[in-house]
Amino acid sequence: MKIGNINLENNVFLAPMAGVTDKAYRIICKEMGAGLVVSEMVSSKGLYYHDKKTDQLTDIDLKERPVALQIFGSDPYIMAEVVEKIINPREDIDIIDINMGCPTPKIVKNGDGAALLKNPTLIRKILKEITKVSNKPVTLKIRMGWDHNSLNGIEVGKIAEEGGISAITIHGRTKDMFYSGKANWDFIKELKESLNIPVIGNGDIFEPIDAINMMNYTGCDAVAIGRGVMGNPWIFNRIKLIMKGKEDIKPSNEDIINMAIKHLELICNIKGEKVGVREMRKHISWYLKGMKNSNRIKNEMNTVESKDKMKEILLNYLLELNTFVVN
Repeated sequence: MKIGNINLENNVFLAPMAGVTDKAYRIICKEMGAGLVVSEMVSSKGLYYHDKKTDQLTDIDLKERPVALQIFGSDPYIMAEVVEKIINPREDIDIIDINMGCPTPKIVKNGDGAALLKNPTLIRKILKEITKVSNKPVTLKIRMGWDHNSLNGIEVGKIAEEGGISAITIHGRTKDMFYSGKANWDFIKELKESLNIPVIGNGDIFEPIDAINMMNYTGCDAVAIGRGVMGNPWIFNRIKLIMKGKEDIKPSNEDIINMAIKHLELICNIKGEKVGVREMRKHISWYLKGMKNSNRIKNEMNTVESKDKMKEILLNYLLELNTFVVN
């Protein structure tokens, strides 16, 4: 698959998620078969004013590529200047993704993210200014609309196509739904049938078969997996196996614990032990979801401050799990 002039190994992508798709996890997902990984959402104003924490979110490792940097904002001129002066010169960034789908209150109250779905005229202006200066493919992430009384995702998709966008990702929910209810795959199908540019489907892919079903039902060109990849980076390779007509292989307890330890080492190397250990608490909770006696381990992790202690607990837990299997 291609997005603009960028060749992608496959059409199963990692969706951007704040606090989840940082550099460490993007590297892991890439190694586990993701065709494209996307950064956490990055503030265009933060980049424009050279905010240090914002700049850190754009840190890319060569092992991630091809990679998309996702930006958000609502000022067409600030966004375009950031693209032209900050993102264009960077050879480590392959694709620029614009977020117009985030439902988080602190984002939409500033007129950013999904709030833009209420203003198609501004959307057109933003896309025009960015595509005019970008030397990289530009993609767009949207939802169906603000609410069920204003389902204008098809209109926005057509604006995007006319505006030179290389591909569009559609989450089959409205802003008002957040992540509740069921994603509307019929809407994804309708958007795909309305456009000529690649359409990437997003919403309710938790098992490998979900990705296959979405592509078969909607005809979308690719899928982007969000919550379904939390603690589950194996999903990419598992989808690829099914696509090739091979048997799905689920990770073993040992695979899961070893991956959690690998993730721990990687995040601590990147962010330092103090930050890395604290951020790993949520990831370990996701990795261990549904495993025997895992709640006890998750609770224990919440008080751990050292990498070595966290690793020790995980390895002891694996021994415990193996004992259960033997017995």
